[in-house]
Amino acid sequence: MNTADAALPPFSELVERHGATVWRVCRAVVGPHAADDAWSETFLAALRAYPTLPPTTNLEAWLVTVAHRRAVDVVRREHRTVPAGTDPSDLAPPTPARTAPDPAARAADTEVWTRVAALPERQRLALAYHHLGGLTFVEVATLVGGTPDAVRRAAADGLATLRRTYGSEEIA
Repeated sequence: MNTADAALPPFSELVERHGATVWRVCRAVVGPHAADDAWSETFLAALRAYPTLPPTTNLEAWLVTVAHRRAVDVVRREHRTVPAGTDPSDLAPPTPARTAPDPAARAADTEVWTRVAALPERQRLALAYHHLGGLTFVEVATLVGGTPDAVRRAAADGLATLRRTYGSEEIA
């Protein structure tokens, strides 16, 4: 065992500590129907690369970056697997494995995620990676492209939209 191995926590601790964050990022990026797949693929990819990480790595930021890449892979795969002539909106998504415990909390949870999913992609990704994933605006700009100021603006616009529309009667 070298010193780098000794500095990294056990992988199971990494999953326990950051699993919820990664799942929220995956859900915000790919939606509820594919979030579990993206989450699983994130930790499988992370497990393979984990032993090679420098001990000074920001593990949460690294996991969010891995989650971003796996989520993009999941979205690409879904677009390839829809049979020709099938309307994707006709496909029933599977029931999410993680749901709120009571109906009122579940309804509020669904409304929040519906609002997040309705945001323009750039705003949704900026919110997911910065507010849910804990990345800096510079790190988010590196992932999604653009400048940190543009990412900050997109996150602010997305958050303003959520504040303005959350709790209203109409869901876009």
